[in-house]
Amino acid sequence: MVIQNNQVRLQADHIKGVLVISAAGQVHGMNAREFHDNLYKEIIASGNLVVLDLEKLSYINSAGLRSILLVAKTLRGRNARFVLCSLSDSVKEIFKIAGFDKIIEVFESRSDAIATATIAD
Repeated sequence: MVIQNNQVRLQADHIKGVLVISAAGQVHGMNAREFHDNLYKEIIASGNLVVLDLEKLSYINSAGLRSILLVAKTLRGRNARFVLCSLSDSVKEIFKIAGFDKIIEVFESRSDAIATATIAD
């Protein structure tokens, strides 16, 4: 499923039993709520493994970080595993400054995230 809104695009795929959601564009105050709502729609029916691939995300602000944190908390409440992968250098820096790299597992590549998530299942 492809969902596109104000400057952010989400693509959801199932790979080896793992829900992989790819985000592209920018997440900021003007579209963070839509970003959250669309992410939530994808994860609500997901299994126990979710990977959020941020390779093509060029920008995220605190509103976007909050959206990701809320999704992570929702999944933890369901005992589901949630990981991030493929962060660009600028997005990775934002996650480190905010301390999110200590809250949510981050992998260098999609294949690493899927392999680790699959092994842990």
